[in-house]
Amino acid sequence: MTQTIPGGTAHSLPDDVKKMLQSDAKILELWEDITPLARNEWLCWMTSGARVETRVKRIAVGKSKMQSGERRPCCWQGCPHREGSNAAKYFKKIPANNG
Repeated sequence: MTQTIPGGTAHSLPDDVKKMLQSDAKILELWEDITPLARNEWLCWMTSGARVETRVKRIAVGKSKMQSGERRPCCWQGCPHREGSNAAKYFKKIPANNG
């Protein structure tokens, strides 16, 4: 049976992040407990890097931070892709990455 893991408010759950969440029961429990907005911020932060290397690194760092119990990415301005977000002013034009 395939496990349904929730995504965020503006970002769906990409396969590489889903695989990371499924690799650790503690992280998955935290993920299911945080708000959809918090999940969205994690997803945006992990997947919005311009380079593949950045994405891989952010997923690894996100895993470590969530293992430590962090519920949101530190120092993240918020998702510029979320409707009504004030965070967009901190970013150059970034196309949505929904997958």
